[in-house]
Amino acid sequence: MISDDIEEILFTPERLKTRVQEIASEINEEYEGKSLLLVGILKGCMYFMADLIRALKVPLAIDFMSISNYGFSTQKTGVVRILKDLEKPIENQHILIVEDVVDTGLTLGYLLKILKERSPASLRVCALLDKPVYRIMRVPVDYRGFELDRRFVVGYGLDYQERYRHFPFICVLKKEICPL
Repeated sequence: MISDDIEEILFTPERLKTRVQEIASEINEEYEGKSLLLVGILKGCMYFMADLIRALKVPLAIDFMSISNYGFSTQKTGVVRILKDLEKPIENQHILIVEDVVDTGLTLGYLLKILKERSPASLRVCALLDKPVYRIMRVPVDYRGFELDRRFVVGYGLDYQERYRHFPFICVLKKEICPL
C-alpha cells in the first residue's frame, strides 16, 4: 500500500489550509484595489495554487508555465527549458509567480529574468516551500508557506518520480523508497 511508503508527515492538511489562508490574507492586503495574474509553475503548484485562488479576494486571472531543469531525474542539470509559456502578454500587469518549492534559485532566477523582460507592472514570488540551505542564486521569495531543511518531501502536488502528488499532506518518504 502506498501509505506504507511514508516515514513522517511534516504538514497536515489542516496546517496547510491555515498557512494558505494566512498567505492569502497578506496577498489580499498587498493587492487591494489591483488585479492580479497568478502564474503557476507546473506541475507541483497545482494543489497550493488551487487552494490559494479560493482564498484570494482580489480580482485575478491565472496562467501557467512549465519549466524543466532536470526532466525525470532528481539531479539538477543547470539547463533550464520552458516547456509551456504564458498564453498572453503580461505587460503592465501585476504578476505573482506561484511555486511549489524554491531551492537553488536557478530556475526561479531564470524565470524572473525572462518575465521582467516582458515589462510587468510588478513581479513577485509566492512559494509553498523555501529551502534556503540549497540556494545558489539569490532570489526573492515574497510570500512563503514554510521554510524547510534538506529533506525531500512529497504530497500536496509535490512528487517523487511522478508519484505521491495526490497526498493531502506533505511528508517524507522512507529511505528505501526515496534515498534522497
